[in-house]
Amino acid sequence: MFFCFLFKCRTAQKVFCPTLLHTTSDISMRESCLYPLPEPHDLFQASQMKFEDFQKDLTRLRKDLRACTSEVDKVCKVSDEDNLQPFKDKMEDFLTQAKSELETLEAQLSSTHKLFLELTVFFSVKAKAGEKEVSPNTLFCIWHEFSSDFKDQWKRENKTILKERLKAAEESFRQAKEKASYSVKPKHASGIVSSPLFIIFMVSAT
Repeated sequence: MFFCFLFKCRTAQKVFCPTLLHTTSDISMRESCLYPLPEPHDLFQASQMKFEDFQKDLTRLRKDLRACTSEVDKVCKVSDEDNLQPFKDKMEDFLTQAKSELETLEAQLSSTHKLFLELTVFFSVKAKAGEKEVSPNTLFCIWHEFSSDFKDQWKRENKTILKERLKAAEESFRQAKEKASYSVKPKHASGIVSSPLFIIFMVSAT
């Protein structure tokens, strides 16, 4: 419930985003600045989808497949045995493959629908008034809003980090340049060893 409330609450977003951005920015900078969340545009498209529409499409495909199968059977019944091949074998292969692909799509839709409902339970998202169950629009509109706000702040955070890194690189270059420009002066002799009197004393002593 808290997670759902967090997405919906603007004030919570302002508190949550900077902390999350601080962590994800360092990660994204190491990964060529890849956006760490689903793109807002993709989430918007997901919010426009309806499981009912997918189910209607599959139902229509199954109806068309039955009609096609029936037409093939009619053609095979009225055709001479000598004229059936290769039409019969090719159409049987075609219909078998079409049936298999349709069954796969139906299984995938059922599995996806089940996973979606489990996701809504996990995030404590409730169906709107008049809905039998949570729709993709209800869930993904929340995600779309959050991802849009997050991406705006993420871009600003990346710009700030890039400026800081550029400034640090310029400072390192400046220090390296100054260090390279230092001139090494030869050390001059000094002290009693270099005095004329000491030299004369040493010569006379020999």
